[in-house]
Amino acid sequence: MSRTPVIGVLAVQGDVREHLRALSAAGAEARTVRRPAELAEVDGLVIPGGESTTMDKLVRAFDLLEPLRERIAAGMPAYGSCAGMIMLADRLADGPADQQTLGGLDITVRRNAFGRQVDSFEEDLHIRAIGGEPVRCVFIRAPWVEDCGPGVEVLAAVEHGPGAGRVVAVRQGRLLATSFHPEVTGDHRFHLLFTGMVRDAVSEDAHAGQ
Repeated sequence: MSRTPVIGVLAVQGDVREHLRALSAAGAEARTVRRPAELAEVDGLVIPGGESTTMDKLVRAFDLLEPLRERIAAGMPAYGSCAGMIMLADRLADGPADQQTLGGLDITVRRNAFGRQVDSFEEDLHIRAIGGEPVRCVFIRAPWVEDCGPGVEVLAAVEHGPGAGRVVAVRQGRLLATSFHPEVTGDHRFHLLFTGMVRDAVSEDAHAGQ
């Protein structure tokens, strides 16, 4: 029987507690990560929503930038929601000149693409990767994906309104990202998906090490 995966939530800024609760409900052992030593103890990591430029500065202030990049490059599963998607993107369409990302996802992301806080909205999306009923998606100053590399799987795009057709959920290998905030709705299917990805990665790495 596989062990319970240990999944961290990057806790320098953003909606950390909501992700911790959702991960616990999805069957993971959820922990906060603020230091390199804490990062070294987790099997996977969630990068929450928040403000991406602030998150970038704080990650550097906590000496986490290079450890995070190294773990992601080495195959640690990671899931980014909203600002977390921006942090995982290889390229930004409109970031400040000094903004850095962790990278890993072969995508170009446009920050605040749907508009300001007052332009936040909700929409039900059909997402085959998680099955079942449509997912209620909450977009808050959300980014979208402008383009994807060939190895990126598009999981969801906006179905109605002025942003129709814009990509808002992607997966590439062990990395997952959404423009929206599934942690705030009580629907834990995305966290279940990610927990399963982490569990599979732990199993794969254990077999590879034998």
